[in-house]
Amino acid sequence: MAASELNQDSSLKVVVVGGRGRCFSAGADLAGFPQPGDPQARDAADAGRLMADAIEQISAVTIARIQGWCVGGGLVLAAACDLRVAATDARFSIPEIDLGIPLAWGGIPRLVREIGPALTKELVMTCRPFDAEEALRAGFLNKTAEPDALDDVVDALAQAIAQRPGFPVQATKRHVDAVTANQIGLARSWSDADSLLSGLLDPECQEARERYIKEREKS
Repeated sequence: MAASELNQDSSLKVVVVGGRGRCFSAGADLAGFPQPGDPQARDAADAGRLMADAIEQISAVTIARIQGWCVGGGLVLAAACDLRVAATDARFSIPEIDLGIPLAWGGIPRLVREIGPALTKELVMTCRPFDAEEALRAGFLNKTAEPDALDDVVDALAQAIAQRPGFPVQATKRHVDAVTANQIGLARSWSDADSLLSGLLDPECQEARERYIKEREKS
């Protein structure tokens, strides 16, 4: 995996995580949802959690560079990074409940860690989109930048960290992560895959998912 390969380079201090094209990440492929009954379904449902965990376990400081839409699992990916910078026109959405599934991949504890429990409940339960300004106010973002200046702002932040001595930077990252790990209990997210599969089996959830997909096809 790329994350483990990065950890083999002890001189690496900063990693920028970004998406290509018009968006950071549009989330999971709806057509690729794991199918209940498939013997590999749980492994498929758990793949996103393992991905987010791997991002958090990168030794270097990770910076999410966010442009365009950051949706669902893409938002969990951004939350797994140490720092986040977004373009001012970036948009965020957590549509999982509209799809009849819970937010998985360790998304709940990561959002609680970054923005607190009350706002996490609201954003996940209502599925309402929010913009970069609100994400900055909530503490999810460290900085915002005009779209044409996003790379410059990300590079400046990366350079500010990379120019510092590596040992105390690493100690700070590990210390903060140790404190928050005790607060949010991220290890319990192992069961997220089972909740995801339960949502795929529930008849009401299946109706909601079909309705959501049809509405997206119309737009």
